[in-house]
Amino acid sequence: MTSFVTSADGTRIAYEAQGSGPPLILVGGALNDRNSAGGYVPLLEDAFTVVRYDRRGRGESGDTRPWSVEREIEDLKAVAAEFDEPVSVYGHSSGAILGLAAVAAGLPAHRVVTYEPPFLTEQPEDWRAFAEQQRDLAAAGRPGDAVENFIRHVGAPWDPAMRQMPFWAGLEALGHTVTYDLQIVGDSSVPVEALGRIEAPLLSLYGGDSPQWAETSAEAVAAAVPGARALSVPGQTHNSDPAVLSPHLKAFLLG
Repeated sequence: MTSFVTSADGTRIAYEAQGSGPPLILVGGALNDRNSAGGYVPLLEDAFTVVRYDRRGRGESGDTRPWSVEREIEDLKAVAAEFDEPVSVYGHSSGAILGLAAVAAGLPAHRVVTYEPPFLTEQPEDWRAFAEQQRDLAAAGRPGDAVENFIRHVGAPWDPAMRQMPFWAGLEALGHTVTYDLQIVGDSSVPVEALGRIEAPLLSLYGGDSPQWAETSAEAVAAAVPGARALSVPGQTHNSDPAVLSPHLKAFLLG
C-alpha cells in the first residue's frame, strides 16, 4: 500500500513499506522509481521492513521547484522519520551518493550499504559538459532525448527501436530527473570531508565484473568513512542482481 509523507518544503513523497523487522530504505539512482527496487522485497521482507520511495519528480511524488540536493536529502529524512528507530540505508549508483549525503547531513542511520556510487568515473570537465547537455535537454522539454543521451553516455546498449518498446514511456517520464542525479554526482569527486562525518558502520560494494571506476570509487568511499570496508561481489556489474546482493545486505545489516 502506498503511503505519503510531506517533506520540509511541502512536497508530497510517496513510499511503500513491506515486511517486518528493522527499517531498510532503498534509494535508487538515475531513471529509477520505487518500482525499480521491487525485486529486493521478496528477498528481504522476512528480515526487514523494506521501504521503497519515489524520489521527487518520480512516480507519485511531487516535484516542487527549484530542485536541489538539499531538498532530496530532506525527502529522505522525512521518509526515515516515519519509523521509530534509526533506519538502515542501501543506495545504488547516484542513489548511493544521495544516501551518503543524507547520513553525512545527520540522517540517523543504523548501518549503510552503497553499491557503485559514480565517483571518479571520468575527467571532471567531461562530466560537467555532459551534465550541461542534460540540463539543456530537460529545460527544452525533451525528456526522451535526455534518456537517450544518458544511455549513450554511460555506454549502455542503445537501439533507436527502444523508443517504440513498451517500457519507453516509463523511462521518458523520468527523463527530466536525470539532471537531478547528475547534480547529486557533481563533478564526480569524492566528498572526503563530508564522508568523514559518517559514524554509522558502512559497507561499500562493487561488482567484480564492473569497470575499474567502480572499484576505485568503492575503495575511496571506504577509505573516507571511518571503519568502513569495501567488498567485491563476484560476477556482478553496475546492473546488479538483487538475488546476489541480498545475502550481502542481510549479513552486514543484521550483523
